[in-house]
Amino acid sequence: MLDLVNLYEQEYPEPNAKIVDRIQEIDLDFMAEDLRKLVGSMQVGTERIRQIVLSLRNFSRLDESAMKPVDIHAGIDSTLLILQHRLKSHDSRPAIEVIKEFGKLPLVECYASQLNQVFMNIIVNGIDAIEERCHKLSVSEAEKNPGRIAIWTGVTPQNTVMVEISDNGTGIPEEIVDRIFNPFFTTKAVGKGTGLGMSIAHSIVVEKHKGKIECISQMGRGTTFKIQIPIGKT
Repeated sequence: MLDLVNLYEQEYPEPNAKIVDRIQEIDLDFMAEDLRKLVGSMQVGTERIRQIVLSLRNFSRLDESAMKPVDIHAGIDSTLLILQHRLKSHDSRPAIEVIKEFGKLPLVECYASQLNQVFMNIIVNGIDAIEERCHKLSVSEAEKNPGRIAIWTGVTPQNTVMVEISDNGTGIPEEIVDRIFNPFFTTKAVGKGTGLGMSIAHSIVVEKHKGKIECISQMGRGTTFKIQIPIGKT
């Protein structure tokens, strides 16, 4: 349509007074430029929505109630996309960097949506711990030591897939690390946690998938969760 308007301008360079007045009234040049930007924004927004919908579908896997061969990396990426708003910079802290070191993994036989929930719970806890640490720092100090979440994957000699998720948050006191998988136990302030996230994660990994989950933490240095899932018949 804009090309047609340009063609008219080229073929009829001297329009009558009524058309000239109308062009000035609607500010044609600005409208043409703004329309291109608007359509471009719509295209970007639509693609963004498409990616989020696909990620939500991949995350929830509502159509897969049985154990099936799954791409673990796709589940992690979907979880990160859903949590992107939590990773962006805020007034009190810079953006949280995500470092991914993905190994070559086979498809893993698992309950995809449940395993994605484990990744979600752990990463959310990591973000909360990083924000808690940043609240104790000035803006300049937080910028010098920004939050980081590192995710490493690989295959172990025991024929399991290992997923390590680490953060550089506040860390967990040594005397209570062994209790974090207990139901209703939480290290967060009153009203900020149900104490069920890690208990559910432990149940999903250990009971549902016959795997292992371990927490290693040091105050002031951060926390690492190690998850092992049997690869299964894939």
